[in-house]
Amino acid sequence: MSIRSNSRANAVTLKANGNSQGKGLSGVLSDWWESQPRGVVAKPQRRILAEFFTSMLVLSSKFKYRPAVGIPNYLYLIDGEWSLSLIAPQEWSTDRQAGFAGTCVLQLDRTWTITPSDLLTTNNSVSDAVGRSYDAFAEIMDTGTTLEEVLPFYVAKLSYYQRLGASALSRSIRRSMVLGDQTSIRCRDWRALLPRLDRNLLFHTR
Repeated sequence: MSIRSNSRANAVTLKANGNSQGKGLSGVLSDWWESQPRGVVAKPQRRILAEFFTSMLVLSSKFKYRPAVGIPNYLYLIDGEWSLSLIAPQEWSTDRQAGFAGTCVLQLDRTWTITPSDLLTTNNSVSDAVGRSYDAFAEIMDTGTTLEEVLPFYVAKLSYYQRLGASALSRSIRRSMVLGDQTSIRCRDWRALLPRLDRNLLFHTR
């Protein structure tokens, strides 16, 4: 995974004429309000790890729109890079279909779920790319720091919507860990629970 930072986003405050529902906000503040994780609950460690990995896989892709909760998005490997699109594989060319990795849905708590494509059941460029992302994720977890310290609260090199999504994901995972009394657990202890890479890792049980 290329998304990694220990820095924190600057505090965001409402405009003087804003309110608790987010009305009266504009631009970045409005997007920040819309991206707030909602419905966050305590989760088992394996589920947190799976959601962290799948969400980071999605957020490492290229996209230039704000994903909406509950709407299907489609993850493709295009010229060796991940790309997220609202265009379904059956609506696209054969070349694009050959790079289809799965259907991604943004959840209310700002984590992402992925329903893997059949391409991930065989050895090909798509499954190999997922494997490389998994190996990079496992390497990030090979540290004595806490999980909170490797969450991507702010990554300047990301484009706007990816950066907004990464920050929201980090806040969601941190809140889940607080609720589950898991904040003091070191990354290597989390890594020991990392599921084996297979299709089941990309499915979430909600």
